[in-house]
Formats: sequence, C-alpha cells, structure tokens
Amino acid sequence: MTRIRLHGLEPAERAALADLLGLAYTPESEVTVSVRALDTILAAATGGLDTRALVEAIGGPLSNRVEARRQRAAERADLWQWARRHPVVVAEPALLTWLDRIRAGGLVGGDASATRSLLAQAFTILEALPATGEPLAVLAARLTGDSHALDEDSRLGKVVLRAVAALHDVDPPTDAESRRRLWECSGVACDELSTIVLVAGMRPEGDGPLARVLRAWADAGQASVVTLAQLNRYPVGQLRGPVFVVENPAVMAVALRRFGATCPPLVCVAGWPSTAAIMMLRGIAAAGAQLRYHGDFDGEGLRIAAHVMSRTGAEPWLLRAEDYLRAAPGSGPPVGRVDDAPWDPRLAEVVRAHGTALLEEVVVDSLLADLAAHVVGDGADEEIGTRPGEDPPVGRPLG
Repeated sequence: MTRIRLHGLEPAERAALADLLGLAYTPESEVTVSVRALDTILAAATGGLDTRALVEAIGGPLSNRVEARRQRAAERADLWQWARRHPVVVAEPALLTWLDRIRAGGLVGGDASATRSLLAQAFTILEALPATGEPLAVLAARLTGDSHALDEDSRLGKVVLRAVAALHDVDPPTDAESRRRLWECSGVACDELSTIVLVAGMRPEGDGPLARVLRAWADAGQASVVTLAQLNRYPVGQLRGPVFVVENPAVMAVALRRFGATCPPLVCVAGWPSTAAIMMLRGIAAAGAQLRYHGDFDGEGLRIAAHVMSRTGAEPWLLRAEDYLRAAPGSGPPVGRVDDAPWDPRLAEVVRAHGTALLEEVVVDSLLADLAAHVVGDGADEEIGTRPGEDPPVGRPLG
C-alpha cells in the first residue's frame, strides 16, 4: 500500500493533519496521503516508528486482507480437492454429486478446517457401512466416541444420510420414516431375520450348521436363503473360488435350471445389497476366494456395482465397456444418471453415449457360457438338481 485515503474529516482533524504534514493549507474533508511521506514524518517524531508500526502499537496487529482472502481461497480449493480424491469417493463416484451439494451449501461456519473435520467423520461412517445391524447410537459411539453424533438433528447425521441418498439416487430424507429406511438399507438397526441374501452352489468347508445346510442345498441343485442372524452366529467357511455375484434373482434361477447340482457358487444381491449380502461376500473374500460381480448396465446398476466392489473387493465380471458395446440393444429403457465406473474409465462414457440400458437378464447366455467353465464335477447339462417332489436332505432354516 502506497497511499492512504481519508474520508469525512472533521475541521479539527483537518487542522491536525495539516500540522502533522507541515502543510501551508488546511486539506479538504477527503484527502489522499502518501505513506512514504507519512513514514518519514512519523519516524522522525517517534524515534523510528513508521506508519504501520505506530498504528499496531496503538491498536494491535494489522491484517493483510488481500493475503487473507488468498489464503482462504487456497484452503477451500485444497479442501474440495482432498474430498474429491478421498478413497471413499474414488471408489463410489456417485458421491461426487453429494460433495457438490455440500460445497454449494457453503463451509461449516465459513471455516474450511471445520468442514474438513465434518467430512472426515462422514467418510469414516460411510466406509464402515453397511453396518451389521447394530443400533444407530452404538454405531455412532463406536466410530466417533459420541453416541448422539448421528442423531436426526445432528449435522453429521444429516450429511451422512444425504450421502447414502446420493448413492441410491433418491431424495434426501425429510421425515423420520425416510431417515429410518435409509439407515436400515445401510445395515443400521436392521432386522436380523428379514435381512437376507440368496445363494446357490455354495459348498463351504467346515462342520458348522450354516456350512452343512449350504452344502445340502447345493447338492440338491437349489438356492438357499441365508439370514443376517445366521451369518452373525456361524462362519460361512472356506470356499473354492471364484464365487460369482449377480444383481438379479432371475439370473440365478436360469443358472440353476441350466446347471442344477453342478452350479458354480453364486450369490445374488437382488438390487442394492443387504447387510447380509455384504457380510457374506466379505467373509468369502476374507477366506481367500475371488469374487466376480456382474449387474445391469444402467446408472443404478453401475452404482450398485461400484458399491459392491468397494465394500467387498469383488472384481468386474463381463462388466466392461467392450461387454456393453458387444450386446447393447437398439432400444430399451433409459440408463438414467450414470456416474463414473472406477474399474473401467470408458464404461460410463459409452453407456451415456448409447443411452439404453442393458439389463442383466438380456446377457444371461453370455454369463452362463462363462459359468460353464466352472461347473462342479460332471452333469453340467442337467436341467435341475432334484427330481420333482424330492426334498433336500437338510432344509430347516437356522434360528
């Protein structure tokens, strides 16, 4: 700063300024003063203090507003760059929409540091979802140290639920019922008996009740329903991989008709995966089996795929750009909002450009052809694994 502009000077102030500057006239009520000239005068009068030093001695340190603005802008840019590159967002690009909405709403208290702290907590929560049926307060206490951190009126709770809504491409919750539904689909305080996953061809090792039942149904060529309660109490056991994961039950039904008791291990997530589905897949992967995932080629299908892969370590199965282009229909349902697919940068681009959904049931023949290389033993041409009316050796559900 080289000049100071003074406004609204009273007569006495104008006279004092004339005396200070050694002027032969009284200045007007608005006047511009050279800082260099003022520094020289003040240094001589105070024994070396320039204008800035004298003002700070009287009123405290001066802030550089221009530099402060630059610093705040740099902090904001760094915040959003950090958020967009966070592993949770990279794994599920649908969260970019959520981040954009948070950014549009402004910083928490105008503070980049406070906003970063809030987002860091939200990422911790999102990374832990789906939960295993624990109550919301228990989840909050375990991850944040505060049992009320995710209450309906808490800032963190609202931010996390908006993220879950973005993942599912639904509107943010506006009432207690919609909040409860979103928490339940995230595995929070869900019913252990009604939260299920559909499986087939599962022959895990071990002598536990769940392992025995799964082998019995696999030998019978039938699907089996596994509850969250069972998974919470009994380990699945080690499986020979790969284990194939599909989005739609119809694909599993066709596979069972085709392969019967020789069906390779299959898990069906039935749309957005339940807590039971994610828990089972994590257990299978932890035991060393490879997971291969396939789903619908549309906006929601790709979001589900990204979610399953990020939560379980599954690899894409016939779910790349070339697979879509090979079978893309000339007409069909629209794809909806398509977010980027982390496993294949080209996939989202070609799906958006074509604009037509390729549903999993349409490509079931390709899936069966690939599954045929992994049938169990002989008899891959059998239609079903049991005779009409024949019951599997073990069939009672576990409590």
